[in-house]
Amino acid sequence: MINKELLDILACPQCKGSLKLNEQKDGLICETCKLLYEIRDDIPVMLIEEAKKIA
Repeated sequence: MINKELLDILACPQCKGSLKLNEQKDGLICETCKLLYEIRDDIPVMLIEEAKKIA
């Protein structure tokens, strides 16, 4: 699982806004950009081109 301190300093690479952990705890959500950044092997993948659009 992702460390709380790491979550506090991470920002969306597109808008620089805050991120929150999704309910399944397998991704970080930017509500401004409507993007999900997956967490793979406890490492957040913070690449805009790898992010998934969410509704």
